[in-house]
Amino acid sequence: MIIEEQRFLHEDLERLEQAISDRVAEDPRHVRERLNRDHQIAGFLDRIQDQSKRLLDIYKDADGSRSKEIQTISTGEPLKEFYSQLADIKSFHQKYPNEPVENLERAYKKAPADGEPTISEVDNMFTGEEAFGRFFDLTTIHEEYLNLPGIKRLSYLQYLDAFDTFTPPFCNVKRADKLTDHYFGYVRQLSDYLESFMRRTRPLENLDKLFASFDEDFAKAWEDNDVKGWALEIPAPSNAPAGDIIWCPDCEKEFKNENVHKAHLTGKKHIRAAEARKARQAETGEDENDTARKGPSTMRLKERAIADREYRVKRLAAAMSQERSDTRVNVERRQGMTERERQMELDAIFAESSSTAPQGGDSDSESDGDEKIYNPLKLPLAWDGKPIPFWLYKLHGLGVEFRCEICGNYVYMGRRAFDKHFNEARHIYGLKCLGITNTTLFREITDIADAEKLWDKITRDKKKDKINEGSVVQMEDGNGNVMPEKVYYDLQKQGLL
Repeated sequence: MIIEEQRFLHEDLERLEQAISDRVAEDPRHVRERLNRDHQIAGFLDRIQDQSKRLLDIYKDADGSRSKEIQTISTGEPLKEFYSQLADIKSFHQKYPNEPVENLERAYKKAPADGEPTISEVDNMFTGEEAFGRFFDLTTIHEEYLNLPGIKRLSYLQYLDAFDTFTPPFCNVKRADKLTDHYFGYVRQLSDYLESFMRRTRPLENLDKLFASFDEDFAKAWEDNDVKGWALEIPAPSNAPAGDIIWCPDCEKEFKNENVHKAHLTGKKHIRAAEARKARQAETGEDENDTARKGPSTMRLKERAIADREYRVKRLAAAMSQERSDTRVNVERRQGMTERERQMELDAIFAESSSTAPQGGDSDSESDGDEKIYNPLKLPLAWDGKPIPFWLYKLHGLGVEFRCEICGNYVYMGRRAFDKHFNEARHIYGLKCLGITNTTLFREITDIADAEKLWDKITRDKKKDKINEGSVVQMEDGNGNVMPEKVYYDLQKQGLL
């Protein structure tokens, strides 16, 4: 049966390739359908790898079973081997009479037949706030952030701008306070969420390679002592001359004045910081200043784990800057809405997602009916595919037509589009076809005749200036003063020479 398994694997690979090809040719309109397609393709690619691995193991034939079966079929009696395999199949189905047969032709179809409902892979993958991967949902993590000791209290909007900043002024948590389990749990939760969000929204990218590059960059920065906020500070020597920077290892602060440093040593904050530092040294059993000589301490390993999470949060936030900005805009927009408007918007999203999902044989006719939008005034469509409000149409003057003969009698709707088109390629190309090279002087000119007249005047003026500059005759009076010919004769007529 090894030959049959080999044939089945080849057929499965061909079916998978065809299924991927069919889905790549699609262009879903809704983000839910697009994500569902990408996750299906990612699942097919994983299955291709698994099936290819099984097929390679069969071709390697480590135990010699494939060669033995080929020899039995080729040298023995073919019908005897056939009936033997048929008997095995019958005995198997007698033991398991209700065992379903895997139908590869139906397994990878885009839409099930007989009107069966389609189960989307992304329906339970995102929260309502995430809107199928368009926005972040950091409300729970924001509450964890507000419970951290010594932090600057930020609103949710401010937190969206600063959640990847772990240094003042947004994050006032001291380095010693960051070593608590509470802070480590917060940073780990934030890092895991961002990583999970990227995996859910980008299923076709090689994210394992991307995350591995994050780890390599962090390891190099850590070895070079170049991780911001976690670098080992070398204290100033005790015999340093006056005027040098004095470092306080207990408070992790620099002092430029020795008197200020001495006064600082008697303060309550310094005494508490010194006691906390001694407790850390007693816990680790070694001096923090000798870490580089003795090797990494337990405290330093914990610092590395926390710094690793912070570094990953920064890199993940930078890689998803578009989703971050969209989230901020969405939060600002929703804050200006009433509860009823939010509920209506949520209902519209679910209705749109359900209407775009295929429902079997009548899906084409239903989708055609859904795409028909009532637009009797022929208003422009907004980003959601629906006509913009009529008051917005009147506000921007989109009903006023501006025709440009230079652009081939192209009509621009609204003053804004008309003003913008003078710097676009269509208008500049039309001017170049008329032989006009200096396009900056032809703003607000739309007629070909006016443009040609202005260009002729400009070229004539340039030629006249060149002629005047080249035909100036210099004259010299009796005192050796050099002047143009016209000025010389004017002075001569007045008797001033």
